[in-house]
Amino acid sequence: MKPIEIKKVQEMLDGFTDKDVYLHVETTNGAYASHFDDKAYNVGAYVRNAKVTFNQAKIVGNGKIYRAGLKMEMGWIYAEGLTDWVIHEDSKLLLAGHDREGRLMVSLQISETPFNY
Repeated sequence: MKPIEIKKVQEMLDGFTDKDVYLHVETTNGAYASHFDDKAYNVGAYVRNAKVTFNQAKIVGNGKIYRAGLKMEMGWIYAEGLTDWVIHEDSKLLLAGHDREGRLMVSLQISETPFNY
């Protein structure tokens, strides 16, 4: 993965607009929290292969950390804390946010085909 390039990511997001797409959305501090602080809460969310259609997509940020939002007819999906991106298998957009140690904290992935595994 490489640091987010906002114009390129926005172009990819726009390419998924008004299409049926599959999303993977994940947030986690996983076991990281409890390994270092036994009073810390373990939190996370995981959605895999949710089929949605969004009519607007926007990525915004400060040059290091970004938020991507997908506007649907009945609401929004967004991921905050994104830092990196890659195109996987020539067509899947993978956005991720990593902490200072490189651990995954948030992920937003978009594809016209379901995600395997």
